[in-house]
Amino acid sequence: MTAPHDSEPPHLPPGVETVILPRAHDVGGFEVHRALPAQGRQMVGPFIFFDQMGPGEFLAGAGLDVRPHPHIGLSTVTYLFDGEILHRDSVGSLQPIRPGDVNWMTAGRGIAHSERTDIAQRSHANRLFGIQSWVALPRDQEEVAPGFVHHPGATLPAIEDGGLRLRLIAGTGWGLTSPVAVSSPLFYADAVLAPGAALPLPEGHEERGAYVVQGAVEVSGTRFEAGRMLLFRAGDRLALTAGPEGARVLMLGGAVMDGPRFIFWNFVSSSRERIAQAKEDWKAGRFGTVRDDEREFIPLPEVQVRAAGSREG
Repeated sequence: MTAPHDSEPPHLPPGVETVILPRAHDVGGFEVHRALPAQGRQMVGPFIFFDQMGPGEFLAGAGLDVRPHPHIGLSTVTYLFDGEILHRDSVGSLQPIRPGDVNWMTAGRGIAHSERTDIAQRSHANRLFGIQSWVALPRDQEEVAPGFVHHPGATLPAIEDGGLRLRLIAGTGWGLTSPVAVSSPLFYADAVLAPGAALPLPEGHEERGAYVVQGAVEVSGTRFEAGRMLLFRAGDRLALTAGPEGARVLMLGGAVMDGPRFIFWNFVSSSRERIAQAKEDWKAGRFGTVRDDEREFIPLPEVQVRAAGSREG
């Protein structure tokens, strides 16, 4: 469990097990705040990585530049609140992602991709604000063929009720089922709450978390500001209530993963040996090239593999 910030309450309310405070990192010239993996907590359901990008603004002529890099053993999920990112990968995908859309890339046995600001967007100042998360694949699916799917926001199920607007990004919850194909039971939702509106936690999922993106929420009378990830006790019937300024929250979780994972750089696997092979494959150029982005790449960082800890590199 991460140590509470000075402004956090000294005691957590009933049903809240942990509060995670993200750590700042630089990715592609842009500051991000990483909530998962955290000290003492590797995953929430299958979610093993959770980065908040921004909010921030690039000056004219600048933009996000995450050069081609590899992944194995996971799916990456990109979801934006503001701005645009151009995704390219080694299975031939070329797809801009905009607010409310879902880019779901399954690495499986190996994929490379890049994430950049398109040239047209660089002609003027451009904002970026969103979340990238990784979903660990079950052991029996870690070596599936790589693939990529894009789901426009209009195709995702949503509800509006009593000051609550919720879009289900993936999985099942609140009586909804997303069209995004997943590899294990999970839920992932974007909820906007008017002042005083309530959002119940979904039932039927073993592990449940909430990341406060904007505003603040209360749980059992205790207030939590933006930039906190709350993890809840299994089975408790709880609700988040928005503060006077309203709130935006990402809800996430699912079934407990089938064992811990080793993490090295952008590789996730249940096998240390498989990660060692992925390192050699990247150095030898065996991941394939990224469509229309073949001139650059991110070199393999020479650090050690850790289990159940923070991502390196």
